[in-house]
Amino acid sequence: MNQIISPEKTIEHLTPESWAKANLYLIQKALAEFAHEMIIKPQLIYEKDRWGYYQLPAQHAEGEIIYTFKAQKRILDHWSIDVHSIKKTHNGKEVPLDLIHLIVDFKEELEFSKEILPVYIEELISTLYARAQVMNRENNSCILADADYQTIEGSTTGHPTFIANNGRIGFDADDYYKYAPESQNELRLLWIAVKKDRCNFSTIESLSYDELMNQELSPETLVKFSQKLKDLDLNAEEFYYMPIHPWQWYNKMNPTFSSEIALQNIVLLGEAEDLYRAQQSIRTFFNTSNPDKFYVKTAMSVLNMGFMRGLSPYYMKATPAINQWVDDLVKSDAYLQEKGFIILKELAAIGYRSEYYEKALQNNNTPYTKMLAALWRESPMPFINENQRLMTMAALLHVDNNGYSLAAELIEKSGLTAEEWVSKYLDLYLMPLIHSFYEYDLVYMPHGENLILIMENYTPVKIIMKDIAEEIAVLNGDIKLPGETSRIGIKVPDDFKLTYIFTDVFDCFLRYLSALLHDQADFKDEDFWRLVADKIIAYQEERPHLREKFEKYDIFEPQFKRCCLNRLQIKNNKQMVNLEDPINSLQFVGMLDNPIHIYKRELV
Repeated sequence: MNQIISPEKTIEHLTPESWAKANLYLIQKALAEFAHEMIIKPQLIYEKDRWGYYQLPAQHAEGEIIYTFKAQKRILDHWSIDVHSIKKTHNGKEVPLDLIHLIVDFKEELEFSKEILPVYIEELISTLYARAQVMNRENNSCILADADYQTIEGSTTGHPTFIANNGRIGFDADDYYKYAPESQNELRLLWIAVKKDRCNFSTIESLSYDELMNQELSPETLVKFSQKLKDLDLNAEEFYYMPIHPWQWYNKMNPTFSSEIALQNIVLLGEAEDLYRAQQSIRTFFNTSNPDKFYVKTAMSVLNMGFMRGLSPYYMKATPAINQWVDDLVKSDAYLQEKGFIILKELAAIGYRSEYYEKALQNNNTPYTKMLAALWRESPMPFINENQRLMTMAALLHVDNNGYSLAAELIEKSGLTAEEWVSKYLDLYLMPLIHSFYEYDLVYMPHGENLILIMENYTPVKIIMKDIAEEIAVLNGDIKLPGETSRIGIKVPDDFKLTYIFTDVFDCFLRYLSALLHDQADFKDEDFWRLVADKIIAYQEERPHLREKFEKYDIFEPQFKRCCLNRLQIKNNKQMVNLEDPINSLQFVGMLDNPIHIYKRELV
């Protein structure tokens, strides 16, 4: 497993063609998202055949540098840029396009600090490296429409808003080949034994530690691990078994936890038999040997998309209880059950507390205290029947190397009209979020990677929400949160609450989907947002008991604040958001017109 691949293998996807395509794709994305966030301000030269022709001078660059392209401005200030129209001239002469040169050309507008800029450039180059891998492989939407869950998972290209969305600072080329999801390779996890008195371990009430181990590890492996401890004259009853990412073992356990290993508070047990495949989040693993077994999520001290991807041992303690509470709530709610809304529970969690860092820092919210933890999450496989399959919701934004949309392909294969297909999708995705917000003051982190679609006949029929404990919140709610679940109750200004819908749902997912379907499924974005409004209006009319909340938190208000995620990452790409004070970390610039405001009706 740990054999280093050849130097030639690490660069076989780096060809002039794949690198040029990767640069072009990410330049298109950077121009569109930086314009959306009002970092750059393209100048309209003229309009022709519903296209605007724009120029973008680099005011602070050396010489006269001008970018030109044609684009259509859509709802929510979305820029649909014709990728093949993008050109760059330097002193009147056309020059090759290069993403890093674009960033340097506009570094004053981007307002980088001297400390952030080189790290951000490193993240962008890593993202280009990953994108070139995808460009060098068949990812046709017509094929992916019939592909299995893990093939689709390894074909996605990351968060649609962030430019540097595959930074993975800490990976070398060998790590990338072995552990990146787009490499689509399998691996075995390492297992360690950790002293119980230094750990937080918890499970849901219906699952014991022994039951967990007997499911996840074979009898032969359990005997092997027990014998390992016995050979060291250690009492197995004093230890928990814990999975760890191989990268974390080689890069953080050695030498950072050398003292704990030397004192036998941590004991290396070795590999188990099962093979896993990395998911989009890079630290979560799907069991390919036994797909009905649990996902495993492990701490990784890798910088990726604005955070060091550790796991807090202190948060792990309450994780199963929070998941059980949310799952009980969802299962007891008739509306959510009608919509086919499923919670993928995190059933067990373990976190090792580092005595050195705990005492030295006296601060649990730091990467140094989040280096050794893991959790087990349900597999989605038991939720489907033989006529159904799974697909990450992120795949709905997939555009293949030829420019074709997977969502449009699914609609065509389904035999439904685009409006019929989108209507079913909104019932599954949007409406449970709206209901949770108004009925329970409950919000999720509903980006594409956090949801799994259950598909039948190319059409979503149910939806699964995951990544619960770290991502959900009850905002100023009256609902009782028992015991350790009280952690998810937070206070926010009332005028901020709808940001969780406007930003996370409208701006950071539906904006992209509506534009894709406008371009490729003959479903105009005006019709898309009318359908969104119709769904919400019907919901409001059916729930007069929530009228006061509908008026207080008016989802049809004329405008909402423009939350700028790239500005957030550029400001601090090591910790975009202070988890103890997330609201004051966010970056807002100007307002966006609410696309459903024009459909507002008076409540009766």
